[in-house]
Amino acid sequence: MMASATSDTATISPGGEQKKLWGGRFTGKTDPLMEKFNESLPFDKRMWAEDVRGSQAYAKALAKAGVLTEEEASTIVEGLSKVAGEWEAGSFEIKSGDEDIHTANERRLSEVIGSVGGKLHTGRSRNDQVATDTRLWLYGQLQLIRAALRELITAAADRAEAEVDVLMPGFTHLQPAQTVRWSHWLLSHAASWQRDDMRLRDLMPRVGTLPLGSGALAGNPFGVDRQFLSHELGFEGRVCPNSMDAVSDRDFVAEFLFASSLHMVHLSRWAEDLIIYSSGQFKFVQCSDAYATGSSLMPQKKNPDALELLRGKGGKQIGNLTGMMAVIKGTPTTYNKDFQESWELMFDTVDTTYDCVRIATGVLSTLSINPEKMLAGLSDDMLATDLAEYLVRKGVPFRETHHISGAAVKLAEDRNCQLSDLSVADLQGIHPLFAEDVMAVWDFDRSAEMRDTEGGASKRSVLEQVAKLRTYLKE
Repeated sequence: MMASATSDTATISPGGEQKKLWGGRFTGKTDPLMEKFNESLPFDKRMWAEDVRGSQAYAKALAKAGVLTEEEASTIVEGLSKVAGEWEAGSFEIKSGDEDIHTANERRLSEVIGSVGGKLHTGRSRNDQVATDTRLWLYGQLQLIRAALRELITAAADRAEAEVDVLMPGFTHLQPAQTVRWSHWLLSHAASWQRDDMRLRDLMPRVGTLPLGSGALAGNPFGVDRQFLSHELGFEGRVCPNSMDAVSDRDFVAEFLFASSLHMVHLSRWAEDLIIYSSGQFKFVQCSDAYATGSSLMPQKKNPDALELLRGKGGKQIGNLTGMMAVIKGTPTTYNKDFQESWELMFDTVDTTYDCVRIATGVLSTLSINPEKMLAGLSDDMLATDLAEYLVRKGVPFRETHHISGAAVKLAEDRNCQLSDLSVADLQGIHPLFAEDVMAVWDFDRSAEMRDTEGGASKRSVLEQVAKLRTYLKE
C-alpha cells in the first residue's frame, strides 16, 4: 500500500472528482468490479470512531513536531469531531470512491475544513493507520467481552454458593464415577472460564501497543513523538519496537481468535453437559422457556436450542481461527492486502463471542435443577472406591484394596444386588479387615465430604472455591 507522505495528495481534484489516496501514479480508471473487490468500507466502517481518535492524536503529534501549526491542528481536530458527529447521528454520507473508513473520513474532513485536511496524512500511511485503528477497536471490544465473561463467572459462583448441598453423579467416559456436588460441577466450568478471562487480560497489553508513526514500513520522517501518541491513545507508553513489524503484525488478531475459540470450546463442553443432563434419560436440569423451543410436529418436545447453538458456534469460531492463520501464513514482510481479510474474521469472532457469553449467562441464570433426579442418578457402585479407601485406612495397600473392592463389585453383580446389600459377613469373606463400621461407607454425602482437599467435592472445599473466584473477580 502506498504511503501519502505529504499534503500534495488531496482527496478532491481541481475538477471536483474524488481522488484515490494512492492515485498520483495512476492514470487509468479502476475496473468497477475491482473497486468492489478492493473496498472494505462495508465492514471496516465499524472502526469510524477509532479512526477519528487516531487521526486527532496524530494531528496533535504533527503540531508537537512542528509540522502543523497549533491552529491547523486545532482545525483538524475540530473537523474530525464534526465528522464523528455525523457518524453518531447516522447522517454521514458515503460516496463513490470511499473504499475504506480512512478514505471516507479524510475525504469528509477536507470537505468540512478545506485544504488543510490534506495535511493530516503527512508522514502517515494507511499501513500504520489501519493497524492503529484495528488495535484501538479490538482493545475496546476486549473490555466489553471481559465484562460479559466476568458476569457469567459471577452467575456460576452465585449458583454454586446457593445450591452447594445438591449432590449429583460425576462422570468419566460419560459413565457414572463418583459422588460430586452440583456446585462442584458448575465451578469446574467456571474454572475454565476464569482461564479464558486471564488469557484475554494477558492479551490486552499486546493489543494495546502503538504502531502509529511507523509510516508505510520504514518509519516516520517528521520526528513524531510516538510515546506521546501511545499515551494519547491510552496505550500507556507501549510502542511497537520495529516499524516493519508494526505494519505487518496481525498476531494480536490471531491471538484473540485463538482465545475466543478456546473459550467457545469451553462453552461448547458446558453446553454439551447440559444438553445431556436435560434429556429425558437424565432430567437433572431444564432450560427456561426463554432459551428453549418446541417441535413443529411433536408437542411434548422442549429443545435446548440455545445450548445447541452455543455448541455449534464453537465450530464456527475454530473455522475463523484456521482462516486467519491461513491468511497470514504466506504473507511476505511487511504490509500486504491479504490482511484486509482479517477484519471480517475478527468482527465476526467479536460479535459471536460477546453474544454467546451473554446467552450462556442467561441460560445459566434461569436454568432450573432437579435435585431429586440428581440424587436418583447416584448408585452404590459409585462408592466402590470408598470401599477400597476403607481398607486403606486400615493399612492395606491401595493396589490390593482396589482388587478387593473389585471382587465385592463382582459378588454383587453375580447376586444381582446392590453393593450396599452385601453383608459384613459377605465382605469379610473377601477380606478379614472389614468390620461393622464398613456400613458407613454407603453414604453419598459422606463420600463427597471425604474429598476435603483444596479443589475437592466437600462442602467446605466448594465454598472455598467460590470465595477464590469472588476474590479473582474483584481484582
